[in-house]
Amino acid sequence: MKFYLDEDLAPQIGARLRTKGIDAVSALEVGNTQLSDRDQLRYAAREGRCLVTRNVRHFVILAHDAIRRQEPHAGIVLCPPSIRGFEVAKIAEALTRLARQFPKGLGEFDIFYL
Repeated sequence: MKFYLDEDLAPQIGARLRTKGIDAVSALEVGNTQLSDRDQLRYAAREGRCLVTRNVRHFVILAHDAIRRQEPHAGIVLCPPSIRGFEVAKIAEALTRLARQFPKGLGEFDIFYL
């Protein structure tokens, strides 16, 4: 599973995941901090990366829109608002478990709640 962390999440999460052998990059690392949510999802889809975000409300809407438009993505992982974007260890641990559970990634229209 490959992850793409949107700008709501600390880039250190990606760094921590990489130390565990998990392919992860952040929006900040690839220069995508000014993209719209829709463009963030499209970027992740083009790269074959599961998008990880705390922006639950917007990405649930975008996920439903993707189904309606038949625009597949590589999955969306939604972090609950109770987990803050800077809680590096907590988020990295949860994503590590998810990567082990789904080594080939999520389905092209899947949404997963941490």
